[in-house]
Amino acid sequence: MQPWTNPAKVAFRICFIFYLIMCIPFSKEWYDRLFAIHWNALHYRDIYDITRFMPVIIRFSNSSWNLMGYTDWLLILAISTIGGLIFSYLDRKRPSYYTLNYWLQVLIRYRAAIGIIGFGFLKIFPVQMPFPSLSMLNTDFGQYSAQKLYWVSVGIVPWYQSFAGVFEIVTGILLLFRKTTVYGAILLFAAMADIVYVNFSYDGNVHIYSSYFVILAAYLLAYDLPYFYTFFIKERYVIPYHYYPSFSEKWQQYLRIGLKSGLLCLFVGVTGYLQLMNFLYDPYKQPSLKGVPVLRGNYHVTFFSINNKEIAYDPLDTIRWQHVTFEKWSTFTFSTNRQQHLDLSNGVALPMRDINRTFELTGMAGRRTYFYYEADTVHHILHLHNKNPLNKKAGITSNSFHLAGGRKHIVHDTITVIPDVIWKEISGIDKRAQSWRRQKHILLEYANAEREEDMTLHYTTNDGSRIIMTGITRNRDSLYIVLDKVEKHYLLTESSLNAGNY
Repeated sequence: MQPWTNPAKVAFRICFIFYLIMCIPFSKEWYDRLFAIHWNALHYRDIYDITRFMPVIIRFSNSSWNLMGYTDWLLILAISTIGGLIFSYLDRKRPSYYTLNYWLQVLIRYRAAIGIIGFGFLKIFPVQMPFPSLSMLNTDFGQYSAQKLYWVSVGIVPWYQSFAGVFEIVTGILLLFRKTTVYGAILLFAAMADIVYVNFSYDGNVHIYSSYFVILAAYLLAYDLPYFYTFFIKERYVIPYHYYPSFSEKWQQYLRIGLKSGLLCLFVGVTGYLQLMNFLYDPYKQPSLKGVPVLRGNYHVTFFSINNKEIAYDPLDTIRWQHVTFEKWSTFTFSTNRQQHLDLSNGVALPMRDINRTFELTGMAGRRTYFYYEADTVHHILHLHNKNPLNKKAGITSNSFHLAGGRKHIVHDTITVIPDVIWKEISGIDKRAQSWRRQKHILLEYANAEREEDMTLHYTTNDGSRIIMTGITRNRDSLYIVLDKVEKHYLLTESSLNAGNY
């Protein structure tokens, strides 16, 4: 083994500190999530949260949308440079770092592998970018944000999304084996660099996390770049040299095989199963509970009266409903000529209650109002709750929950009794997708939410072709509405690979 040059040793010492900070979770929040996991009732997000972390030193508001999100990395680089120079002074006589470099590469390989595998399962069972809902199909093209438009464009071709997931999972598996590391690093760099560029181009907010994998792949590729240059550019025969420590003892071999098998079992086997259950029965961006089957579809508002006063159709009217939809899940929408608060995110706050799952309305304008409804199909009553931004907008922390703006914290174990009103929502989830996390967070979100409903409507219909709705709004206004179904035929047809069991 040849000794390293002084510049190479200094560069390695800086990189060693930099990648240690980047790859090892130092956040208390990460360990809170880890120790809060109930392993006998797992949710797919339990494992995914282990794989998804980045170092955070300074928290900037909305930093994921701009270059300020990279400030942490510059600070870490500054710390690493100072530490690397001190390291160089204290250890200046060491001729090389082959062994330390090997173990640093192992750390980066495994960190990148479990991260990209977790990313991939969101796509191989396509839940990350859902197929557009009826209300989204009825929203004008120009009302979409650029980011939303890209996500919907991928969502309408779930088999392509699934292919991207296969690509990412294969990349992660290649990184877990040292003989195929270079192939995995090439695929990782190419795939994630493309995602970084897409997010900058479409004004997305995943560019920082994608860039994180790019710099991990860059270190794994750096060692082999001289060999690539010699072979492809100079067109000379070259034999790459890689240092591997000897694992000659039996216990070392068993430990190595056991750890790798355990990682594959947990992050490929268990994660794959949990994500499949999520895809089939509880897709995390869509409300999981079924809507009333007879009501599903697009409706024209034939008659509308408020407080016994008919309001004729007028596209500029701010009160009269237009373009009503009942989704296949428990969402009801209508549009009016009234502005709504815009949410330019992609609905990724990961709430557990259906009312707080807002992917169907984020990133779009269009003056449409969205409601979550609880249906009493025996008495034909709908209890409607507003889903639009600034109405019950939720966020989740590691082991507590708060409403944005309210900042009221409730720890997991403070709620032990399930109220009757929320039991239907919990029990409505298919048993194969039920989990401790889902149940606990439904309770926490319910405990923090406003209890008042926005409307209670009674509906009458035979086959769904005409619906007569009567009821009272929160402002005590009486409504009488007649809806007639409109059979819209879209050029866009749903794929057989769509999430949820509705």
